[in-house]
Amino acid sequence: MSTVTSLTLHPGLEELKGIAEVAIRLDEVTKRFDGTDSDAVSALSLEIPRGSIVTLIGPSGCGKTTTLRMINRLIEPTSGRVEINGLDAIDQPVTALRRSIGYVIQQVGLFPHRTVSQNIATVPRTLGWDKQRTAGRVAELAELVGLEPSMLDRFPDELSGGQQQRVGVARALAADPPVLLMDEPFGAVDPIVRTRLQDELLALQEQVDKTIVFVTHDIDEALKLADRIALLNVGGILEQYSTPDDLLRAPANEFVEQFIGEDRGMKRLTLKTVADLPFEQGPVVDIGASPIEAVAVADAEGGDWVGLVREGSFAGWARSEDLRQGAAVADVPRSQPAAQVTPESTLRTAMELIMTSHTSVAVIDDGGRFGGVVTLDTIRASLVAEVDR
Repeated sequence: MSTVTSLTLHPGLEELKGIAEVAIRLDEVTKRFDGTDSDAVSALSLEIPRGSIVTLIGPSGCGKTTTLRMINRLIEPTSGRVEINGLDAIDQPVTALRRSIGYVIQQVGLFPHRTVSQNIATVPRTLGWDKQRTAGRVAELAELVGLEPSMLDRFPDELSGGQQQRVGVARALAADPPVLLMDEPFGAVDPIVRTRLQDELLALQEQVDKTIVFVTHDIDEALKLADRIALLNVGGILEQYSTPDDLLRAPANEFVEQFIGEDRGMKRLTLKTVADLPFEQGPVVDIGASPIEAVAVADAEGGDWVGLVREGSFAGWARSEDLRQGAAVADVPRSQPAAQVTPESTLRTAMELIMTSHTSVAVIDDGGRFGGVVTLDTIRASLVAEVDR
């Protein structure tokens, strides 16, 4: 197992010191193509922890794809060192290296004259696997990426764009490589399918735990998928390497600020969930409380409604005006909250509900249990506290 050596640290890279398991290390990697007078990638140092998703993003000409291709030696660096699992890539037979690294591209690159099954089996067949082992692996991967068994005998042109991308991912995973390189794999599909594929990739990563280097030009995609983001400038210059939240919370410089946009505060809301908040109990009483107790809670909160819970489960909202009539709390008319979220809901979803409903939102889990309420002040205080830390 390799350990992190002392490198010239770029903004945000300091937090990675001390991580023992580095799957990919780029040490002062430079690429200058013949006939050019400037670097496509300039002295890039980057350490990618094992089992993480790292996105490479930046403007056109920043060397994202060039960097990706240098990792599996589709392009050889002009200088510098690329290590895969502690071994210098240049010392490894190129064919063996590439077989140990899955590769997925935007246009998929499926063989049109081969069936889906045959495409997925490309690397196992090259490695000399027997038919039974290969067929078992194909079936396993088809299930893993959500391909129906009936699709295995089809040809690529009989599939939708999203289905073709699933085949591409399955093919890349066929020999169970520890590293997966993805070059804008979802760029050619429509936004709805793209969102679905992003969600499926995250779910897949929970199962396969690969080291994934993902090139994208879409900042929202990078923020959604990445454990860490490497933001490159023209010439492959690393401007910041950090978690998505730190990128938005503390941009390293003006270039980073301009690239991620003025709405970075709103983008941060998509990264955090309601469960991250210390949300309040709010104006809530047990359904067995007396009308006087319920009215007192409503008055203390300064609202017209009281939430009722029964054995921890939310039983609806009651109007304080009805409670003042003296009827038992359990007998007053109740309504279910129009504005409610789950602990897994993003803060952006919660904020949008608060803005449209003009009230706080109830936090209710999938089992119907009440957790508290979220207000704009709660969300604002959470974000401000992190900015000040």
